[in-house]
Amino acid sequence: MNQDYIKEDPWSIVEEGFEADRVKSSESLFSIGNGAMGQRANFEETYSGDSFQGSYIAGVYYPDKTRVGWWKNGYPEYFAKVLNAPNWIGLEVLINGEPLDLNTCKLIKNFTRQLNMKEGWYRRSFIATLPNNVEVSVVSTRFLSLYLDELGAIEYEIELLNQDAEIAIIPYLDSGIKNMDSNWDDEFWNTTNIESKGNRAFIEAHTLKTNFGTCTFMDAALYCNNTKVQKEPVLKKDGLSVGLSFVLDVKKGDKLTLQKFGGYTVSRNHESSKLMEAANNTLNQASHLGFKALLEKQKEAWAHVWEMSDIEIEGDIKAQQGIRFNIFQLNQTYLGKDSRLNIGPKGFTGEKYGGSTYWDTEAYCLPFYMATKNQEVAWSLLEYRYNHLGKAIENAEKLGFKNGAALYPMVTMNGEECHNEWEITFQEIHRNGAIAFAIFNYHRFTDDFSYIPKMGLEVLIGIARFWKQRFNFSEDKQAYVMLGVTGPNEYENNINNNWYTNYLAKWCLEYTAQQLQKVKEGFPEDYKRVVKKTGITPNEIKSWEALVSNIYLPYSEEYGVYLQQDGFLDKEMIRVHDLGQAERPINQKWSWDRILRSPYIKQADVLQGFYFFEDHFTPEELEKHFDFYEPFTVHESSLSPCVHSIQAAKLGRMEQAYTFYLRTSRLDLDDYNKEVEEGLHITSMAGTWMSIVEGFGGMRIKEDKLSFEPQIPEQWDSYIFKINFRGQIVTVRIEQNKSSFEITGDTELPILVNNKQLTLVPGKVVHP
Repeated sequence: MNQDYIKEDPWSIVEEGFEADRVKSSESLFSIGNGAMGQRANFEETYSGDSFQGSYIAGVYYPDKTRVGWWKNGYPEYFAKVLNAPNWIGLEVLINGEPLDLNTCKLIKNFTRQLNMKEGWYRRSFIATLPNNVEVSVVSTRFLSLYLDELGAIEYEIELLNQDAEIAIIPYLDSGIKNMDSNWDDEFWNTTNIESKGNRAFIEAHTLKTNFGTCTFMDAALYCNNTKVQKEPVLKKDGLSVGLSFVLDVKKGDKLTLQKFGGYTVSRNHESSKLMEAANNTLNQASHLGFKALLEKQKEAWAHVWEMSDIEIEGDIKAQQGIRFNIFQLNQTYLGKDSRLNIGPKGFTGEKYGGSTYWDTEAYCLPFYMATKNQEVAWSLLEYRYNHLGKAIENAEKLGFKNGAALYPMVTMNGEECHNEWEITFQEIHRNGAIAFAIFNYHRFTDDFSYIPKMGLEVLIGIARFWKQRFNFSEDKQAYVMLGVTGPNEYENNINNNWYTNYLAKWCLEYTAQQLQKVKEGFPEDYKRVVKKTGITPNEIKSWEALVSNIYLPYSEEYGVYLQQDGFLDKEMIRVHDLGQAERPINQKWSWDRILRSPYIKQADVLQGFYFFEDHFTPEELEKHFDFYEPFTVHESSLSPCVHSIQAAKLGRMEQAYTFYLRTSRLDLDDYNKEVEEGLHITSMAGTWMSIVEGFGGMRIKEDKLSFEPQIPEQWDSYIFKINFRGQIVTVRIEQNKSSFEITGDTELPILVNNKQLTLVPGKVVHP
């Protein structure tokens, strides 16, 4: 059974009732972020029950030494940990000396959490009876500011319900924290300075090895019945923490309100010697505005985000809640303000996987950011890879590749490979192709070719050189083969001739040769610079052409399909529907040995290629391959349902497409994979957006035009989305029996709808 405690609501994630066994899941689901930092939805007050405390700062990491039984040449020296940062949200609350702790309270009533996605804030409220029989009401509201992205804000209200009492409320900072997933139980942080002045406190700490300097800061103000308490707090220092203690005698019915501003300044953005000064500047701005004004600015900022990125669904609240949750989390994770940052698979919601970027960014996230932001945001994602080209060449050199061949990492923070599972680190090399495809996709969508001569051509040459060296000629097959790889289906390791990888490499070599010619003809100065820098020659390009013409692609004449890899048909071909539910998910129920010998597919593999290169194949070929591979697919990767939803829609199988859509959109909300307590699947959330826009909406680029082949699930009355296409905003509305298109701006735009051209005119709604 999937979890089902999240209430249906179009704009909020709501939990009612306190259950200790779902605290960690809710800490993930109610996470907040602002692109610069984020945190799980941990309680501010003490909680002695099972919890996963997590606060994270974008771009700050620790190189945790790889733990393996024996070393392998080229093996990454470390696994980049997304660091659990010093905790700024903490409050200790004592009522007549008794800690407020929901794990020890006698009774908890009216417990509610709400994540308001429309306005960007998180609220929790409850009534609790403590072991000493004092009954209190608590309402806590917090947000991470989009206006001041180094700042978070908390308003914590306590009301005595049944008696007078002494209340001690102690806001604190704590740098004595650890990651859940440390390899060697290393200390990741070195705390160098703890200071306080008046109602403010600061902890300066830097990461070991990487030496990121941080200042964690807070400012606290206490109010009783809306009147500020003038009493000076008492400083409390304890090892690596610092607190400010307010103690008051409070009458029954009185309400205490603590307003706490906190956050981080980081040496990535400030001089290391001026982190505390920068923290004080941020706190001065926050104090001047106040909690309510900052909250209003938060609402305005999120209204601006939603104006472009919202998808509105009428008639299906679960579907509506799912897509908005995914869009909200994507925007919390990355807003495109800093080209040094990228989109980690868990974002700011957990530590699993490590690293700040995978191939997920190029394959799944880029389309979302291209269409819902401006093209500069997508450019930043591509620039990130260009900036890491030197490291990609180093990564390839460690594995024995030469002549500027580039292998981009599976997992990285700074361009170095830092994934420590050999079958992925060395073998899941298809990630290189996703980066090349993103360059192609960016040009196709934006019509901005400038990235290729400025940066992209060098990236493409490095990738092409890698593919050239990775193939070898098979005398037996009289063709070029690629041995010892792992495709997107990670339930197959160390296999030969993965069709997706071979096909993608073939395309990359062809595409790179084409771009070299285009740059040579249209941008001669850039071409000269690139030739001088890379040493590329006409003979080298010819050698690619000879390879491309004779690449082996495994194929079954019996079934009329490309085979996922050599030997796929040697397996015991039992379909997923013949597996008992007790066997699922197989990644938690089966041994790895059994999984590797099975035909079961973790995520789209051959079908991933059909998604990228849809126009290379006929609809009949897609249908044949979909019908062959989907029955063996267990969808135990978050990246799988969205591709299948898009392709089911392409085949006109809307009920199946809708089922896949619900799975991808509510993967975390309903915890399909039984792992949401570890964090959310951020990068796959972009696939949810793709399922609607590319799947149901049928959006493609055809004949250099925006094209739609719209359909609608029978469960929906209508859906609406916007596309920022080459600087013009197109609004698409699809209903059960009609569709409409509208453009914002002052320029006409020709588009295709069901392969027929129509022209969008500003100020006019067009019905095909």
